[in-house]
Amino acid sequence: MPRTGVLAGATRVEADSGDRELLAHLEAAAASTKASLVLREPDGADIELPRSLVSLLVAAAHDLAKGNAVLALPVETRLTPNEVAELLGLSRPFVARLLDEEEIPSQHLPDSRHRLVRLADVLEFQARRERRAEGRRRIMEVAEEADLPY
Repeated sequence: MPRTGVLAGATRVEADSGDRELLAHLEAAAASTKASLVLREPDGADIELPRSLVSLLVAAAHDLAKGNAVLALPVETRLTPNEVAELLGLSRPFVARLLDEEEIPSQHLPDSRHRLVRLADVLEFQARRERRAEGRRRIMEVAEEADLPY
């Protein structure tokens, strides 16, 4: 049975331009450690949301208020190399090389040459990549300020 795409089935949320101001207000209000969010059921009963869910909603509100779409996926989701390439904005052959070189951990499916990659490992790779890029940018700034050849 063919596997359906994980990214295609993920929950994607985009804010209307009219919602952005409200989301920015929600973000500011919920960021307070004393603030809480309450879900009101149809029968009128209130459920106070746990702090972990409030943190997720605040992070989503932050991005939605800036006009970014938000994609919700569990970090333990397993992705194909094609999905990893799509998520990172890289080519599939380059991702395959990263997997071969173990820059991104992957697991082979039993009795197969096909691989799956944990989303958590992809996010960790992306964070390392961004830190290296920031380091290179800082080095270039220092070299330019000191008028050093590079």
